[in-house]
Order: sequence, then structure tokens, then C-alpha cells
Amino acid sequence: MQLTTKRIVAKRRKRRLPRLPVHSDIQKQILMDVHELRVRDPELIREFIRERQQLGVDQHDEVWEGVYVVPPLPTNPHQNIVQWLSNVLFNVINLENRGSVFPGANVSDRRDGWSHSFRAPDIVAVLNGSTAEDCGTHWFGGPDFLVEVRSGKPDVVEEKLPFYARIGVRELLVVDRDSREMTLYRSDGNTMRPVDLSTIAGKKWLVSAVLPLAIKRTVTRRKVQTEVIRTDGQPSRWLF
Repeated sequence: MQLTTKRIVAKRRKRRLPRLPVHSDIQKQILMDVHELRVRDPELIREFIRERQQLGVDQHDEVWEGVYVVPPLPTNPHQNIVQWLSNVLFNVINLENRGSVFPGANVSDRRDGWSHSFRAPDIVAVLNGSTAEDCGTHWFGGPDFLVEVRSGKPDVVEEKLPFYARIGVRELLVVDRDSREMTLYRSDGNTMRPVDLSTIAGKKWLVSAVLPLAIKRTVTRRKVQTEVIRTDGQPSRWLF
């Protein structure tokens, strides 16, 4: 949680908390050891959320059944992956009238009161005839295809799998920001299960059953990249 220095001082005086040196060994150790923050004071919670909203850094924040979750801020490499994959999906889905792609959107298991429980994947693809309902502020129910870029540690992408399965997401592609390692999850009707690699032209690919695409990690001149090809006979290929 980040609060301004004036607010921190004011709260200390109000509650008469003992003051420690700003950079004491104890404080440094706490900063190094803590990996999760739980705030029980409703006033502090509201102030923290309000400050994030005012600063405009809440676009990727989520609420998990009333619990406010703050993911790592997306870095330039993170955004580069999102932009490229969004462009690929836009070409295959929007331009071919298969549906619509959104580089980030709210997804909830509720039509009303959605702000109590929603996730914000990096890319959302909704195909024609999808069961997902456009509520303006969010999608109610599962879109057909999602992308999550895993950034930093600890990461919470896998913790979202039960939610995505419950709302009816058909496929979820998880891409690691740094290594470009990928996992494609597919719903079996109850859970999201990893998809096995398939062989295309002698190479191993993750092949979507929802979109006419296959994707894999590749290394070109010692540079780790992501490669995407069409699986419907068209010659399109993307490398980024």
C-alpha cells in the first residue's frame, strides 16, 4: 500500500503509534519478507483504492469475491506481448467477422453487482454466438478465448482457473512475459485443463480448438520469441 507521507504521519499522530526510524533494520526486513498485504481497516482500504483510482493505476486491479487484488504493474515487455497478440487476434477475429477482441476487459460471474467479483484478463475474445453477455461495464459469463501474460512473482494467474472454468471460458492462453513459455488451457465443462502439444510440419505447437491458430515458443538468433500460424490453410504467420 502506498500512502502519502503527510497521511501516514497524520494517522500515526491520531492513533499515537510508536515511531520507528524510517529505514530501520526491522522495516527493511519486513519489506523483504512480506509478499502479501491484508488490511482489515475499512477506512484504509477505501483510501488505498481511492488513491489508486485517482492516480489512474487501477486499470488492471480485480476484485475476488470482495477481496481487492492488485497485480504487478505491466512492464513494456508485458504490453508488447499484449499488443502483438491483440493484433493477431484482431486480424483473425474482427477483420473476418468472427466476433470481437478487446485488449483488456472486465469479466464477471454476475450480471448485477459485478464489481464484487470480476477478473481483468489481458485480452478478451468473444466470438459470434458466444454465451458471454455484453453488459457494457463487463462481460457476464465466459468469453470464448482469453489471454493472460504472467509477469513477476508471486503470480496469481493459476488461481483464476477455477473462476474461468465456472463462468464458461472455453480456452485460456497463459504466456510468461520473460521466458515466453506458454500453456493453453481448455475447458472440459468443469475445469480448465492444459492442452497437450500437437505436431505440425514436424514442430510442436499449442493448437487452439476455438480459433484457427497454433502458437509456440521459438528461439531465433538467441532471441526468445512467440510464433503464431494459421491452421485453416491460409499462409499467415506472425513472429514477435
